[in-house]
Amino acid sequence: MKQIYLKYKQHYKDNLILAIPVVISQLGHTLVQTADSIIVGQFAGTIPLAASSLVHSVFMVVMVIGIGISYGLTPLIAQENGRGNKLECGKLLSNSLLLNVISGLTLFAFIYFGSVFLIEHLGQSEEVVQQAKPYLHVIGISILPLMVFLTFKQFAEGLGFTKQAMQVSIWGNVLNIILGVTFVKGLFGIKPMGLIGVGYSTLIDRTLMAVVMAVFVFKSKYFKEYLRNFKVTFIDRLRMWKIFKIGFPTAMQYTFEVSAFSGAAILIGTIGAVEQASHQVAINLAAMTYMMASGISSAAGIKSGNNFGKKDFGELRKSAIASYHIVLVFMSFTALLFVCFNRYLPQMFTTDEQVVHIAAGLLLFAAFFQLFDGTQVVGLGVLRGMGDVNIPTLITFAAYWVFGLPIGYLIGIVYGMGANGVWIGLTIGLLIASVLLFIRFNMLTKLYQKELTD
Repeated sequence: MKQIYLKYKQHYKDNLILAIPVVISQLGHTLVQTADSIIVGQFAGTIPLAASSLVHSVFMVVMVIGIGISYGLTPLIAQENGRGNKLECGKLLSNSLLLNVISGLTLFAFIYFGSVFLIEHLGQSEEVVQQAKPYLHVIGISILPLMVFLTFKQFAEGLGFTKQAMQVSIWGNVLNIILGVTFVKGLFGIKPMGLIGVGYSTLIDRTLMAVVMAVFVFKSKYFKEYLRNFKVTFIDRLRMWKIFKIGFPTAMQYTFEVSAFSGAAILIGTIGAVEQASHQVAINLAAMTYMMASGISSAAGIKSGNNFGKKDFGELRKSAIASYHIVLVFMSFTALLFVCFNRYLPQMFTTDEQVVHIAAGLLLFAAFFQLFDGTQVVGLGVLRGMGDVNIPTLITFAAYWVFGLPIGYLIGIVYGMGANGVWIGLTIGLLIASVLLFIRFNMLTKLYQKELTD
């Protein structure tokens, strides 16, 4: 252990310096949903919490598609910065901004015209659906400012500036909580809005975050050299396609995993509103650790992209393995928390004893799959930094939709194990993805090293 530590010591330090702000920033995306669920569960009740679960199961798929598309910019910025090509970075930002705005409008149209129709035909409780529809409309609009925020966030992080997005996310979440409680409960003379109140708080929060992040990038002295070739009207189809070729498969990777969990929420919703609310509680907690691991993954991708641009494959491999070590330690710690506090953590969300009891059981499964979830997302980040996205996309599809969700349906619904059975299937999917992505990383890095020495 000491030899391993000494071998990777500098990489641990460098990766953590880059990763910690990204982890906090990534956590911000999930904390919005988590805070909303806590506020709704505490102040509105079990049916609104179940409706929140239904909406988030749909919206999370849309959100990760947007996040994934925005990620197409980061490795390209990291690679060009590694090559010392600063002027190209501004051109890439111009095209990424347009691509992300178009993506945001497309995703909003999908929510407005498709998702509301979808939730009416999923066999969910009628009272849950009635509360879910207006909430989905409001939260759907927030995808537009979110995509603008992500554009500037990914640009800054691709250049190694990770603290600013972290700070914006922290203050954004504070604002979201204050506004959420105010709107849901009805404070300062405002009429209580119930579930839809957290939709309005999220929309306001994300709009302000987009404005602040854009102002930071354009006003900061650190980016002046990189933005010389930035123009909103500077559109190049080849550059946009270059970003999209990385961003879209990345979006599909995240979509296949998150949609599997969303599919699980829908399956569990056919059992009952209490089970669906329990799933929402457990998945919110698991999503928090996942997004933090995703922050480590993003940092690993930035390092991977820098080293790939320099053609330093030895350092790329060492840095990536150090990221694997970091995420294993972190996810082991969160797994321990889930085991030790599985009956206490759900109480943050609700006072319904039935919900707390079922969610406590689901958290034990979440504890078990923590290591697999962390290592698979780091594997995706490292490979994305190298520009390898197509094969990993196929791996994630097979892991979650060929194995994970069908097995969960078989065990949970057909054989009657309920929510626990569905989560067993999800755990198997994460295990398969983790193993196959590590094999892919190992094979590619050794191949690149061999080609460089030959």
